[in-house]
Amino acid sequence: MERTLQREGFAVLVGMDEVGRGALAGPVSVGVVAIDASCRTAPQGVKDSKLLTAAARERLVPRIRRWALGHAVGHAWPQEIDDRGIMAALRLAGERALAGLGATRPDLVLLDGNHDWLTDPTRVGLLGLVDGPPPGPPVRTMVKADLRCSSVAAASVLAKVERDGLMVQAAAEPRHSAYLWDQNKGYAAPEHQDALRRLGPSDWHRRSWNIAAAATVVAGEEGVTP
Repeated sequence: MERTLQREGFAVLVGMDEVGRGALAGPVSVGVVAIDASCRTAPQGVKDSKLLTAAARERLVPRIRRWALGHAVGHAWPQEIDDRGIMAALRLAGERALAGLGATRPDLVLLDGNHDWLTDPTRVGLLGLVDGPPPGPPVRTMVKADLRCSSVAAASVLAKVERDGLMVQAAAEPRHSAYLWDQNKGYAAPEHQDALRRLGPSDWHRRSWNIAAAATVVAGEEGVTP
């Protein structure tokens, strides 16, 4: 898919994917992987992070970094999610990830799914003519992009590994240990639900979400909506 887009004139492509949108605790994280014609075949085994074991994801990270023209992961933290809402926080994490590419400027950004959560709606159409920051890069959404585009799949792996690492680190702190984030990564797993019922939310929980109701929801990537 990326080669086809490059032939259409998009020399530098950036695949982006997010993890943690449905979690009850921790950041929402966005990975970015930039490629151009100099990037050859993607590392063998690159696929949507949810289809890989944790060990396989860890092994892929250094290979993805060597393969890509540029790469980064951006985060939006629980307080920012509470203050801005999940979609604006997701955009913030994406903007931080793009900033992490430094001088690399994408000609096109590929997003998984059918919703452009990256483009600021205030910078679209006539609203974009008002003085303010320039609009972001052009975006193309694609259903199942994490299965069809190596750059998007690679971005999902980087984001998943980095966010999981942050949750494991947080779980090691005494004030967070009861939530067992080293096992559930902040999602609504039974042991997480049980700790929420006993202890209530921590400083890493998204307090604007209905945490009490979340304690009865089955764990999963889709998680709980605010």
